Amino acid sequence: MARSWLRRNRRRIVVFALTVVVGVPLALTLLYRFVPPPATPLMLIRAAQGQGLDKDWQPLKRISPHLRRAVIAAEDAKFCGHWGFDWAAIDNAIDRYEAGGKVLGASTISMQTAKNVFLWPGRTFLRKGIEAYLTLYLEALWPKDRILEVYLNIVELGPGLYGAEAAARRYFGKSASALSQREAALLAAVLPAPLDRNPARPTAYVARRAALIDARADQVRLSRDGACGN
Repeated sequence: MARSWLRRNRRRIVVFALTVVVGVPLALTLLYRFVPPPATPLMLIRAAQGQGLDKDWQPLKRISPHLRRAVIAAEDAKFCGHWGFDWAAIDNAIDRYEAGGKVLGASTISMQTAKNVFLWPGRTFLRKGIEAYLTLYLEALWPKDRILEVYLNIVELGPGLYGAEAAARRYFGKSASALSQREAALLAAVLPAPLDRNPARPTAYVARRAALIDARADQVRLSRDGACGN
């Protein structure tokens, strides 16, 4: 009976599957091109764990250029030049994995934004494959300014803490627009492990990483109110 039902309804099943796999992500990507995502899967998971949810959306032009430069320098130095993927970093990550190490350091800002907006946390190959697929949507339908704007507003920066504005106010008592170069570097330095690091009370390691990010950030060129400049 089940096989008979499948044969009769296979066209509907295919249409439904295509709608879920293609249509829903496409519709949300188009919507979020103009509307801030109300929440992300990670936000909901952390809130269910009792961490709370502190966020405050700000347009990119109201986020300090120091932080924009620092995040690009720390997370994806080739952000302004690639189409979502840093193939050299991916090749290095594959080599490390084949040598028995962990797969780290291959995610671009575009990939992280796709993951944060749509997906659950984890490092499975299935999730990474879906992340790559969704990254193509973002790169095709959003300008770089929008990708960075969404990233800086939804990225996890502490327990129950998301986005540059909420983090700047909690850690430094000021708006994200007023962050100094040093404060921006410290925030960027906690991104790989935001639940274990505090930019307001940096360990020696975080301080050293922030100094390195600060030096690299000087090489990042921005447009006046956006992300990628000439």
